[in-house]
This record gives sequence, C-alpha cells and structure tokens, in this order.
Amino acid sequence: MKVYRFVPIPFLLFSTTYAGLVQEPELVVPPAYAAFKAEVVDIFTHSYLAYKEYAWSHDNLAPLSRSFNEGRNGWGATIVDAMGTMKIMGLETLLEEAIDYASKIDFSDSKTPDRVSIFETTIRYLGGLLSTYELTDEKYPALLEQARKLTDKMAYGWVGENNVPYGFLNFTNNEPQVTVTNIAEAGTLTLEWETLSKHTGNKTYEDLVLRSVRHIANLEAPLPALAPVWIDPTTGSFSGGYITWGGGGDSYFEYLIKHARLSNTDDNLYADTWLTAIDSSIKHLLKTSTVGNHTYLADYDSDQRLRFTSSHLACFHGGNFLYGGRLLNNQTIIDVGLRLVDGCWNTYASTATGIGPESFGFITEEGSYTGPSDTITDEQLDFYNKTGFYPRSTAYIHRPEVLESNFYAWRVTGDTKYLERAVSAVRSFNKYLRIPSGFPGVWNVNQPGGGLIDDMESFWFAETLKYLYLTFDDPLHISLDEWVFNTEAQPFKAPPPKPSYGSGSIREPTGTFKLKEGPPGPAFSDSPGARIANIPNRIRD
Repeated sequence: MKVYRFVPIPFLLFSTTYAGLVQEPELVVPPAYAAFKAEVVDIFTHSYLAYKEYAWSHDNLAPLSRSFNEGRNGWGATIVDAMGTMKIMGLETLLEEAIDYASKIDFSDSKTPDRVSIFETTIRYLGGLLSTYELTDEKYPALLEQARKLTDKMAYGWVGENNVPYGFLNFTNNEPQVTVTNIAEAGTLTLEWETLSKHTGNKTYEDLVLRSVRHIANLEAPLPALAPVWIDPTTGSFSGGYITWGGGGDSYFEYLIKHARLSNTDDNLYADTWLTAIDSSIKHLLKTSTVGNHTYLADYDSDQRLRFTSSHLACFHGGNFLYGGRLLNNQTIIDVGLRLVDGCWNTYASTATGIGPESFGFITEEGSYTGPSDTITDEQLDFYNKTGFYPRSTAYIHRPEVLESNFYAWRVTGDTKYLERAVSAVRSFNKYLRIPSGFPGVWNVNQPGGGLIDDMESFWFAETLKYLYLTFDDPLHISLDEWVFNTEAQPFKAPPPKPSYGSGSIREPTGTFKLKEGPPGPAFSDSPGARIANIPNRIRD
C-alpha cells in the first residue's frame, strides 16, 4: 500500500530532470507509525544514557560488564558517531554536550596502542564531525577545525607518488603500515574528504582521495568493473582476484555512485564504473536460492569460482542498487535492487529472534560451494530447506545494512510493507537486545536467550537507529534528494540533482586482468563486537 501527500509539483519535475530524483514524490508516513518513531528515540536514549553512565569518553559501551571497550583509538567514537542522529531526532541537550566533547578531542595521537585506520577514522570521526557541522547549519566552526586537523594527519597515508593510500597509520610518528590494503578502505573516502575541501577551500583533500578511486577504477578487473578486494599501494596493482559486495569490497562500489551524486561531477568515470559493476554483478553474481527463490549476490574467488555466501555487511547492496537505479533512471536495476532487499529481509524474517545473522550461505542450481574445506552441517541444511538460506556466523552485532536497504526501499517505492518490516525490527531489538544497561549484541539470532555479546557498537547510534528513525519520519526530513549518506549513515548536504549521471554506457575493458598473487592482506578494520564474537574479518581466497 502507498500513502501520498498532496503537494503542488512544478512542471519541470515531469521533464528529464525527474531522472535525478530518488524519493517517491509526495510520500507521507501514515500516522499509525508515529509511535514506532518514538520507540526508536527511546531505544537511542536508553542506549546512550547507559553509555554516558558507564563508558563516557571511551569508544563503546560494554553493557554486560557496565564498562567500556576501545576499538577506534579511544577518542570516544560513540559520541562523535551519535551526534548527527541526535540532531535529526531533536535531542538538543545531548547534542550540545556531544559537540562540546568532540570539539576538544586531541587527535594528535591514539589513546590506545592501535594504529589508526584511515577508513574507519574517516567514516566515523571525520564523517561525524562534518555531517554535524552541516546539520547544525555550520554554527560550530570548532567541528570543522577538528575535521581539518584530523585529516591532515590521515593524509600521511599517501607516500611518495602512490595513488592509493596505505590503510593504517601510526599517529605518533605519522608512519604508515606498509602492506596491502583493500578497495573498500582505499575507495571509501571521497564523500568525507571532498566535503572537507568544500568547507575549507583546500582541494588537496579531494584530490588525494579521487586519485585513489580513479586508479582503482582504471585497473583491469577479473570481471568488468568488479575490482577485487586487495590492492598494493606500493605497486598500485591488485593482489589476488577475490570479488565481493561484502567486507573489503562493499563501500568502494557504494561510493562510486554516491560521489557522482554529491559532487555532481561531469566526469562520467564514477557513474559509468558503478553502472558497469552493477551490470557485471547481474550477469555473473546474481543468483536465486533453490528454496524460496530468494535473490542474493555471490562472491567470486581467485580461481574464478563462485562462492554462494553473503553477509549482513553485503546487504547494503539492495539500497545502493535502488539509489543508483533512480539516479540513472534504470528500472532494471531498481527491480533487481528490490529483489535483493527482499532476499536480505528473509534473513531477518526467518530467524527465531527476527534479526539477521552476520553471514549466511545459500544453495543454487549451480551448487553450494562457499570455500575450500567448507561443509554444510545437517543443522544448516535443515534450516536452509525451511528458509532458503543458512547462517554461517550466527551473531548480531548491531549491523545496519538490512534496515538501511529497507529504508531506501520505503523512500523509493512508498510501499508500506517496508514500514512493517521496520516495526518488526524495533520489536525484536526491544525484546531480545534490551537490558537495563544498554543494548548488547546477541551470539545466535536463532536461539533466543542464547547469550549476549558484551559490546554496543558506535554504529548502532550512527546507522541502525538513524535509518530506523528516518523510516518512520517525514520523508521530506533528510530527503534522499537533498542529502547523501556516507557509509556510516552520516548525511552530507547535496546540490540539486542533475538530469542524469554518467554516459549511460557500459565501460569496455581496455586490457586483460592478470592475476597477481601477493601476501595476504591485513585483517579488515573490525570492531570490539566482531572480535568478541570471533567474526572472521579476513578473506579466505
């Protein structure tokens, strides 16, 4: 069912300019869902007040032990990550306190022995500072100055003539960890760094990150525009040939189209590379389960073999297909995006808690292979035969991606089934995660009462609860046609959309991909929750 408001619409909206709009026009949330918006605010405040009481100034709350975990260099990731959501929810008292704290963080050195992840620091800290600066109408110049200081340190990730930055830095001496990185960490910087350039007038920031993305996009890939995970900044070459929309690959693909939209660039490289990656994904990775006909994207390994596995992280792809499909006015991509959204929602709807697992496998007419020595247990097979997927890693650690894509699906289609799915998630979180001292993760989404994980991620505030809140909120508030979300759900103010993005043409290969095996890359940037739950954060190619 769709519900619309009556709004006079200029004639131009029905011309070619409409192709650049993402949201369904005149959309309105039925009044019955207002109570669930209030419930999301309650979840946020319950979680954040517990953080304030037991973990203030630290990265994450450990809700079971009523202590804290450090995962993002001890700078108070939860505070900075949560600021934008506070503003959107109207929590002004909490926001003022958080801005005061964020304005005084000493980013000159890590407060923990850990190296600094350029990727994580960009999407959480830099993204949080700049998004809040824009959401508050640029009233807090200290946030911009903090963003500048922090990014000046991260710029040491580019060494010499390297186009691609190293992934981790020692902030004490500004020396990078010289090893391979992955395309997500090297290619998920554009939105934040170009926003910093916009506000400071210093083009160096955007020039650095665009240099990295252009380099990756112009390398020959195993499948057209589907860059493999690992890349060596020293040589500028890919290392291995593993392709995934999950961890290590995910947000590189996400940012190709989002950079095109946020910048309104006339350089077709980014939108055309995204379109080519989507085309390749539909041709080579898009698969349907033998039970339930659910749609998923498979991985593709260095042996040119499909792996029928996916993850909560990868489930952002449905929303990304919808977003780009609307920008390019491509109904085929939109239709596939909706199928992907439904497939990922099935991983929520089919578990005993109504919450989806960290990773899952599926079986197609082409087989069930997920990797060397992997086998499907009798328990997993039984679950698959009932649901069309089976959990591989059963934990839930506050991931947002399924609800992120659900939010996009609602804003793009106006179908109230997506509101009902959000309601289901709110009820499940309150029933299975809520304790007096916060919202911990769960060890097994298919075993209610099977144990809780002693961590509450900063992206719970930045992403999961923001997407849920905005699903129930007025669609004109933080409209997808006025704001572009970074991969941490920090919104950046966008210019009016162009009539179209890219040339509309698939990029043709100019050479042949040659597999180069290199040393295994470092573990992906992970989190305390992932470490506690023993969630793998390394590709096994």
